[in-house]
Amino acid sequence: MILSTDSAAAAALALALIVLVVYHLAVMRPALARVHNELRAHDEALGGGAGPLTGRLVAVEQGLAASQKAAQALENRLSTLEAFARGDLSRIGFVRYDAYDDTGSDLSYALALLNRSGDGVVLTSLYSRTETRTYGKAVQNFEPAAAASDEERRAISLAREATS
Repeated sequence: MILSTDSAAAAALALALIVLVVYHLAVMRPALARVHNELRAHDEALGGGAGPLTGRLVAVEQGLAASQKAAQALENRLSTLEAFARGDLSRIGFVRYDAYDDTGSDLSYALALLNRSGDGVVLTSLYSRTETRTYGKAVQNFEPAAAASDEERRAISLAREATS
């Protein structure tokens, strides 16, 4: 029996439709299910748990913003501490000596208290049998502002050599 062209075309279309349905059920549906499972596993691996990836990305962005804010706070604190450290008296020089021939035990001293720039003071205490006198002199850039004794200059030199 010979089919007409219209019925032959309709039969071919019906057969093609049946083949597409079978292909979809046999090949495409399992492949799409595998892709869906892979995407879920990928999202869980990225975020460390279940839930939509966009929510985890928002949490990561918030964590990054908080970290940047904390880093800026630490930078500000470091700047404050560095400014404070420039003025500290971290360089110290100390020299004991006998200021007078009639005393012993090196009871006189010169004490230099300087910052990293060499600014500060040198204190001198002169001990004798009858009295003790104390003097102070300003120091700028490791140089005394007034005439200084050898002991005071040695104390300043020791302070300059001190590591802070």
